[in-house]
Amino acid sequence: MNLKATLDNDDIKLPDNFFYNVQKYKEHLFKWNKIHNLTGAKDEKSIDEFIYDAVFPVSFLPKADTLLDIGTGAGFPGMILAFALPDTKVTLVEPLTKRASFLQFIKADLGLDNVRVVKKRVEDMESEIFDIVTSRAVTDTKMLLTLSKNFRDENSKLLFYKGERVYDEVDESMKHKIIKTKNRHYLLIGED
Repeated sequence: MNLKATLDNDDIKLPDNFFYNVQKYKEHLFKWNKIHNLTGAKDEKSIDEFIYDAVFPVSFLPKADTLLDIGTGAGFPGMILAFALPDTKVTLVEPLTKRASFLQFIKADLGLDNVRVVKKRVEDMESEIFDIVTSRAVTDTKMLLTLSKNFRDENSKLLFYKGERVYDEVDESMKHKIIKTKNRHYLLIGED
């Protein structure tokens, strides 16, 4: 996968420094991953697929001032969204020390003023309302709705990165939209 060509082809608007930040991020991730096993993605192709997967929603997300990513892990999708959305204040919540340390290192190394790293479980965070709440590979939709209840209001959008079982996790009472790509189902809740 040629990440830049694929994103250009999808006509996803990204800031000028996006690919520079992604390149630096990948270099650090490969180094840290050897020691700390931050992510299962071990090669460039897998990492590029994760990055594409993380950034694709920029093509359909509404403009937002604040974004909360629950369980960021090594940075998917939250850190990648922070690269793509420099005008959005992105809060990355990650309870594991080695992953939170990596996120903090990336924030410092790339001088990301729009990123805040919180080394906690989301349940232990102070209540705060965000425009968008995201999560990938953390838990099922029902549990994510419970975990995010102190961080959203009636205007917030929820974006959950899901597989094809997403259809078993939503019901018609929920205002939602499912956006499908080759490898991913994006569940957007709160869609008008």
